[in-house]
Amino acid sequence: MRILFLVLVGLFSGNLLFAQDVFPEELPADSTRIDILENKEINRDPRLDKMLKWHIEKNDNMEGMNGFRVEIFFSSQMDAKRKALSTKTDFLTEYPEHAVHVKFVAPNFRVRVGDFRTKNEAWKLYKTIQQDYPTAFVVPDVIDFPLLKQNKYERPD
Repeated sequence: MRILFLVLVGLFSGNLLFAQDVFPEELPADSTRIDILENKEINRDPRLDKMLKWHIEKNDNMEGMNGFRVEIFFSSQMDAKRKALSTKTDFLTEYPEHAVHVKFVAPNFRVRVGDFRTKNEAWKLYKTIQQDYPTAFVVPDVIDFPLLKQNKYERPD
């Protein structure tokens, strides 16, 4: 009985050892990602491939990342550009540590402040400037990538 049990365990464990896929050891030098879906035989709608490629191209072309900013000014008046630049200057004199972005999205000029990854970080700034800018509000936006800080023990060269 023990011999039969050992033979059966040996057969099942032998099958499990050889059940893994073998991946190639070497990838082409210009390959930045492995296209798993193209290497496998999967029955799927061809529109799914088209949507997936569109999504990848869209993310590759995005110059930043999704995040939040605080909008302190927007206007579509005749002198909106002058007012937007004036608002930017006024804000930078009070809060020089935050980045200010002036954008024109037809027909409005907008002044947005900060590059925050989370809504909570943007709310902290909003609460700070709420007295000076009562019409400010937090908006989702494509923000600049955060700067990486060097550790003090690293050499700058």
